Amino acid sequence: MMEWNFSQEDLRQMEARGVSQAQVLEQLRLLARPAHFLTLARACTPGDGIHRISAKEAETYIALQEQAAWERRFQNFIPASGAATRMFQDLYYCRRQYPALRRGDLVRAASQDPVVLDFLTCVDHLHCFAFYEDLSLRMRADGLSLEECLTSGGYLGIFEYLLNREHLDYGNLPKGLLKFHAYPEECRTALEEHLIEAARYIRDGDGVCRLHFTVSPEHQESFQRLFEKVELELSRRFNVRLQVAFSLQRPCTDTIAADLEGRPLRDRDGRLLFRPGGHGALLPNLDELQGDLIYIKNIDNVAPDRLKETAVTWKKILGGYLVYLQDQIHGFLREMAPGQDNPAILVEAADFLERILEVQMPELWEQWPAARQQEYLIRQLNRPLRVCGMVKNQGEPGGGPFWVKGPDGCLSRQIMESAQVDLSSPDQEGAWEASTFFNPVDLVVAVRDFQGNPFQLTDFVDPEAVIISRKSNDGQALKSLERPGLWNGAMAHWLTVFVEVPVTTFNPVKTILDLLRPQHRP
Repeated sequence: MMEWNFSQEDLRQMEARGVSQAQVLEQLRLLARPAHFLTLARACTPGDGIHRISAKEAETYIALQEQAAWERRFQNFIPASGAATRMFQDLYYCRRQYPALRRGDLVRAASQDPVVLDFLTCVDHLHCFAFYEDLSLRMRADGLSLEECLTSGGYLGIFEYLLNREHLDYGNLPKGLLKFHAYPEECRTALEEHLIEAARYIRDGDGVCRLHFTVSPEHQESFQRLFEKVELELSRRFNVRLQVAFSLQRPCTDTIAADLEGRPLRDRDGRLLFRPGGHGALLPNLDELQGDLIYIKNIDNVAPDRLKETAVTWKKILGGYLVYLQDQIHGFLREMAPGQDNPAILVEAADFLERILEVQMPELWEQWPAARQQEYLIRQLNRPLRVCGMVKNQGEPGGGPFWVKGPDGCLSRQIMESAQVDLSSPDQEGAWEASTFFNPVDLVVAVRDFQGNPFQLTDFVDPEAVIISRKSNDGQALKSLERPGLWNGAMAHWLTVFVEVPVTTFNPVKTILDLLRPQHRP
């Protein structure tokens, strides 16, 4: 490993960020090592890693979830800090390639450039977007007519008013602040849709709903203002009290950037260059909640009212299944506490671990002495637990559920991203392509042990499961390090259960055109 001599100014910079020199050196080690891939054994499928819940089971789990919600056990954790820039990347592309944004030029280019065709689709359906009226009013305030711009075929002004900071600023705002859905009486942002959905499944016995959003520092005030604007009306309409908290991604979770030879990269002022550490950097925010049962869902995965019933039903089913599993696990752990001597419990716990949680048991398990079996079962069961919804793959970009072979040869269920897999290997590419299910990031987690104490979530991370990607800064190529993903390597050593859920519960908005899909229309 290379040796680095950091200056006193470098060390002061690290200290100001809350990062130690040892952590920076470890990040440089990871950036300099050869590509690190996990090994896929096979894709998870129904009956082999993915559980299908029957109608009878669903009734039981819904009842368990509603009781736990009544007892104030549930809350929501929603990552919402990312800007919506990628959502509008096609619009930015057309602005660069065809600066005047005249319809005639765009129509001629569309036959050769599918991105331009998407741009024209957006223009031709502009009136269908929930932000249409806001855009029209903002232009009208400056003496411009949105309708006339559309009729004339000159689109430059429209998209400057939509995307630029001095106007609606949709190109820089986070998705949570964008208007997603239009209703006859109102238009709602993604934040509002999350609040309304949560009111239907985590309302406790005191009528309180607890939600936590991670946001960026520059947008925290805007989130707070929007919540304060809608809080009273939503609380009255849905007979709830909304308790909403916001937290920031910590500077100490940013990671050092390196050049292509693995040397620390510096900015124009000679300071070390740090970059955001990906969604895995939110693990400390989740850890700090000291919660009990927590739903996790991306900010852009929301449905309009006509589809909420299915989403809410499956939220309850997943939550109730989590409660059931946790009750079983905690019961076994209490029975196996020090001083307990019950051989029958060891048999039951081992059967549950192998049959329900599908944990591969060690070789020669039956020959182990009881004390060793008990110690092993306690170590395996006394972990955070997650129940993850999985949908049929509809071609969306992202990861999926797989059986992964660990260094010891044992298999575990993991949510994998393509960057974690050596797709140059024919057998690994074949295993990846064989997957028929997709991770919609719709999960519910239990983060307290059988004695009610919060787990230290950082104890269950696979620190090697980082993702290294090529980026650029001021035109200079660099290697960027993402921390183990929040639902990937950051939860690698959790107890994990996958459940098939209807694809109608998954309604992501990755690009502006996604808002034109039927599931996002009135």
